Amino acid sequence: MSDPNQSVVLVYSTSHAIRIERLLKADQTPCKLIPVPRHLSSDCGICVRFANEDRSTVELLLEQTGIEVEGIKPM
Repeated sequence: MSDPNQSVVLVYSTSHAIRIERLLKADQTPCKLIPVPRHLSSDCGICVRFANEDRSTVELLLEQTGIEVEGIKPM
């Protein structure tokens, strides 16, 4: 199910996803761990969903912490 108001952070490991979720929640940026949508990747795994309006915050926090991600994709 796609949502034009949401994006996801695709990561290389579950531990990265959990770390990003904790980071965003500590910053009070709403987010949720979800399974990677099939239309984005056929790999099993989880990603972090967030509202598009928070994208600049998410990008800044990722840059500041140096967490390596596969990318940020719209849902």
